[in-house]
Amino acid sequence: MADFFVCDILNALPKDDMASMEHPLFSLSTRPDLRVLNYTHNDVAITVTPSVRGLATLFDKDILIYCISQLMAALNAGRAISRTVHLTARDLLVATGRETSGDGYQRLRDAFERLAGTRITTNIVTGATETTTGFGLIENWQIVRRTRGGRMVQVMVTLSEWLFQAVLAKSVLTLSRDYFTLRKPLERRIYELARKHCGRQPDWRVSMETLCKKSGSASPLRVFRKMIRDMIRSNHLPDYLLSEEDDDIVRITRRDVVVSPGDLPVLREATLSQARALVPGLDIYAVQSDWHDLWLRSGRRQLRSPDAAFLGWLRKRIADGAF
Repeated sequence: MADFFVCDILNALPKDDMASMEHPLFSLSTRPDLRVLNYTHNDVAITVTPSVRGLATLFDKDILIYCISQLMAALNAGRAISRTVHLTARDLLVATGRETSGDGYQRLRDAFERLAGTRITTNIVTGATETTTGFGLIENWQIVRRTRGGRMVQVMVTLSEWLFQAVLAKSVLTLSRDYFTLRKPLERRIYELARKHCGRQPDWRVSMETLCKKSGSASPLRVFRKMIRDMIRSNHLPDYLLSEEDDDIVRITRRDVVVSPGDLPVLREATLSQARALVPGLDIYAVQSDWHDLWLRSGRRQLRSPDAAFLGWLRKRIADGAF
């Protein structure tokens, strides 16, 4: 392993680690956020503690996305990598669609400080490692070279061991380059969740309440619901379409694979109730979406009883320890 890695790969595809796409580790606020965040979902528990400068924001995460993208491009090319990276500030700003003005560099410096100061305590798994201790999003950073006017030119960043293990395990997903054009934090967060949960399946159904929780939004559910409806109307999320269904359900569909509800096996409400009893605490619509994905990938075989097939699949997954 190299002592440090130089970020010098042009047009590396944006990549993000799957753990922070799945769980809300970053603040959606654009103002200093001094809250201690506590999140629990299924068997995952997360506490995010800010420094005096506030929690790291979803826009601060651009730095991590840039570093992950560079490391993954190098790893795929067979190059040695290190969790200590040297990067050129201007390249980072340009790659993430930021201004290269004096204010842009100052905001970048503020982002480094929030990333270094924010502490995570969690039991989520990256690769084959379950982390149960506290760690920072980055271990440290320093300005290696400045202009005569004091503006940073080159920066050295040491990523957390937790994040670096995610890179080594290739627990990452490619993002649309248009991700950086999204200016509202909630839009970015919903895109992350869509990218993580849709994957190769055509759509993902999730209750509005669960989506609010997974997004990390601090807004009341009624306000969150309105923001999602505004997002549905604006319809400019990269790669995905949002729609609202009955029973306060949000459906997220890949733009390149539009499958109407009538094309999927329909389950009775009584079947979904049985399933909820089998896996209490899980989002049953997300479980149903996983089963639909399996059905599509298996060639859309004809089912004599979709309800029996679904419950049989679910019981087998439970027996295998998947839930």
